[in-house]
Amino acid sequence: MSEFKFGFTPPDPDDRDEGGNPKPGGQENPFDGFGQLGQMLSQLGQMLSQAGQGGGGPVNYDLAKQIAVQKLSGQVGFVAPSEATKAVTDAVHLAEMWLDPVTTLPAGATSAKAWTARDWVEHTLPTWQRLCDPVARRMSGAWVDALPAEAKAQAGPLLAMVGQMGGMAFGSQLGQALAQLAAEVLTSTDIGLPLGPAGTAALLPANVEVFTKGLERPASEVMVFLGAREAAHQRLFTGVPWLRQRLLGAVEEFASGIKVDTAALEQLATQVDPSNPQSIEEAMRSGVLEPETTPEQKHALARLETLLALVEGWVDVVVGEAVGDRLPGADALRETLRRRRASGGPAEQTFATLVGLELRPRKLRAAAALWRMVTDQHGIEVRDNLWSHPDLMPTSDDLDEPVDFVRRLSAPAELDDDPIAQLNRTEQSPEAKRAEQDGREQGGEPADG
Repeated sequence: MSEFKFGFTPPDPDDRDEGGNPKPGGQENPFDGFGQLGQMLSQLGQMLSQAGQGGGGPVNYDLAKQIAVQKLSGQVGFVAPSEATKAVTDAVHLAEMWLDPVTTLPAGATSAKAWTARDWVEHTLPTWQRLCDPVARRMSGAWVDALPAEAKAQAGPLLAMVGQMGGMAFGSQLGQALAQLAAEVLTSTDIGLPLGPAGTAALLPANVEVFTKGLERPASEVMVFLGAREAAHQRLFTGVPWLRQRLLGAVEEFASGIKVDTAALEQLATQVDPSNPQSIEEAMRSGVLEPETTPEQKHALARLETLLALVEGWVDVVVGEAVGDRLPGADALRETLRRRRASGGPAEQTFATLVGLELRPRKLRAAAALWRMVTDQHGIEVRDNLWSHPDLMPTSDDLDEPVDFVRRLSAPAELDDDPIAQLNRTEQSPEAKRAEQDGREQGGEPADG
């Protein structure tokens, strides 16, 4: 079958000279005038075909994974050796035995895994999708919202094409950020979020080996210490049912309030070449589209930072109690990881640019001090019972004034063995009901006079 359709026929080779140019009086190739256009359409078709493989969402996650794996291929192996798997399993098992006496929360990990950087990307990508989708959806929606009504009506399929290309640009950025994070993280919970599958304690031995260099501590000691931190995180994320949803929900709440300056979008339109996805990506990185921070977002961010600090502070205290007398370098390792989390690295900064959030527990030391005070004055049972309900948890103000929070716990009602029952009794007490009724009467009836 001829490759030339719609009535076109190939030119006669005899009509060309040795350089491929038409001979005088020879037949012109009807496609010569469309060569450049054909190449552009072909490239555009390939881009859209690739974009269509990403599932049609606001982010092309297939592309993100492909880029992340490609960037990691030259850094670390794709298969964790059996020795590494055994080292991780033994470290987590030993850590669980040490944690049992220092917390009332039961072991949350049902398996221990040695992950490569690629494993980390594959196993955490579903959670990243939940974190990035709201942000990307709001950002991509801003493009359409900024268009005049007439432009929307005329654009038609072009809007879908721009959406696909935006998904590719966002996916490209995400892939690079994931590759950076995967090359740095030590465990599945290293940035304070439950990124991996529930019940799986995972360490990255290749990254741990790099981290251990320069610490002047035995590799086995560092592995056990990190195993204890991972196991402690898993106890929280498994034993506190509301925690996982509250952490991820705070990110989603932040994203839902994103507002983009439409004037910046108009400025951006002059910088973007629709046929070049990289120009869109560069525009996204330029900061022109940086969302305006709303009061609602500030509240969501404050709640997220406080909760991250409470998680990290609790883990810091519990792990310190579990390994302090057993690992000579525990204090030095605790301080190293505190500074590491407080400062953040290039990968976390990349993620902050991408999603708009810095996943950093700014009040980690204050939270650790509060949990230490509660433990010393009231014991581990009272401390861990505070996780039974989000309303019982310390607030950001409590982290600033931990003594007042600990003093409030000294009240007999606050030391109830069942915090939920105590909370319900407080809400249903006659005093509370009378105060509520008095408030309604005073607010509803004007005073005589």
